[in-house]
Amino acid sequence: MSRREELLKMYELLNGYFGDLQWWPADDPFEIMVGAILTQNTAWTNVEKAIQALRESRLLTPAALSSIPEDELARIIRPSGYYHLKAGRLKAFVRFMMMEYSGNVETMKVEDLSRLRDKLLGVKGIGPETADSILLYACQKPVFISDAYTRRILLRHGMIGNDADYHSIQALFMDHLQPDVALFNRYHALIVNTGKTFCRGTAECAACPLAILQAG
Repeated sequence: MSRREELLKMYELLNGYFGDLQWWPADDPFEIMVGAILTQNTAWTNVEKAIQALRESRLLTPAALSSIPEDELARIIRPSGYYHLKAGRLKAFVRFMMMEYSGNVETMKVEDLSRLRDKLLGVKGIGPETADSILLYACQKPVFISDAYTRRILLRHGMIGNDADYHSIQALFMDHLQPDVALFNRYHALIVNTGKTFCRGTAECAACPLAILQAG
């Protein structure tokens, strides 16, 4: 089985088990961008509380986040954890949006993928995973997100070595699969759900939909 066939088989098995997970849950692209920053080092349930607090305070626009004092923003997003750090990162991101795109999400979305990714990585507090989450889920760019779940699952299936880094894992998908936003979106969501459900510190391989790959 070629690497492409192996990756597609993995997708087929996970999609058949979980179905469309409708991820990323958000009302609009800017909310996704905010969520991508807030979800750093915390559970999504905590992010949801912070997002709801921002929504109730009518702060889910670049202009509103730009004008609110950082200390007040930190208080509002407290449920997300590391709230002072994340408030600073949100402010840095919004400054970037205002300066580069006048706070217009649609203008940002039409930027060239490679150029936009480089710009995002230049924003304080935005690393590859956060940048790629913004690119894929908010800007609809065909980029695959590599994360801890992806690494763990691929390692356990012998598809990467221990020395594989973020970019080599990302390249594994992007070099062997068509650059398809919908596929990358669903595939990443399926991997995350598999990691949370089966491929934890103590793996539950027998119940996992990918067990057939191990058997083969």
